[in-house]
Amino acid sequence: MEQKTKINAEDGKQELVITREFDLPLDLLFKAYVVPEIVEQWMGTKVLQLRNERHGGYQFETTDPKGNKHGFNGVIHEFILNQRITRTFEMENTPFGVQLEFLEFEPLTEDTSKLTMHVVYKSVAIRDQILQMPFAQGINMAHNRLESTVSKLK
Repeated sequence: MEQKTKINAEDGKQELVITREFDLPLDLLFKAYVVPEIVEQWMGTKVLQLRNERHGGYQFETTDPKGNKHGFNGVIHEFILNQRITRTFEMENTPFGVQLEFLEFEPLTEDTSKLTMHVVYKSVAIRDQILQMPFAQGINMAHNRLESTVSKLK
């Protein structure tokens, strides 16, 4: 299956640029990141908090197959409706620390849109560790679920 989500990881840099074109209008793509009920559906997680505003934040929780709960959270630094979200992301109880994410949403046509995620890690080593995991497959699968879930809202 084709990886529709593209990941650009330049050697020696502590960042990733992730892009994906969706068969969704811009407003629906943006809603997938800001409406708690939609986030829960495509991410398969529980939204404990989601304050979409400057100095807002979020807290999500997921449960693994063994029943263990895992949290992740962050602070929203910039929120421009249907355009941009700048936030931190931290997976609790992992060695990866906090990352900085710049999410840019742009319309391509009336019915298609593009998401560009610029993710900055604390170090090249951490970025490379993330890439050793099934990260590319995981984010592609998540984006496929996002598109499938949100396309039903059209």
